[in-house]
Amino acid sequence: MIRHCVFLALAEDADRDELAAVMHGLGALVGALNGCANFAAGPNRDFEGKSPGYPYGFVFDAADADTLATYAAHPTHKALGARLVALCAGGAAVITVYDIERDGT
Repeated sequence: MIRHCVFLALAEDADRDELAAVMHGLGALVGALNGCANFAAGPNRDFEGKSPGYPYGFVFDAADADTLATYAAHPTHKALGARLVALCAGGAAVITVYDIERDGT
């Protein structure tokens, strides 16, 4: 399994309604794709003070690398991703992605 983690450096004036709409769309996409599950999105509380430039993020689980590639290539993901890039201060360059491969333990 791969946990797909995305951290967003949103612009200060990012439209929160647009952000909610994009997250809703991504959650629906994850829910519709075989092998994808557990979508969660929300504000970064940054309790340890280590990521103040990333006020928002989302995660989900993909069964394997092929499933994650299917998600990445999906036209809905591409359209929602473009909208998400527009909400970030600095565009795609300030979106950080971690794909953590997990062995189930």
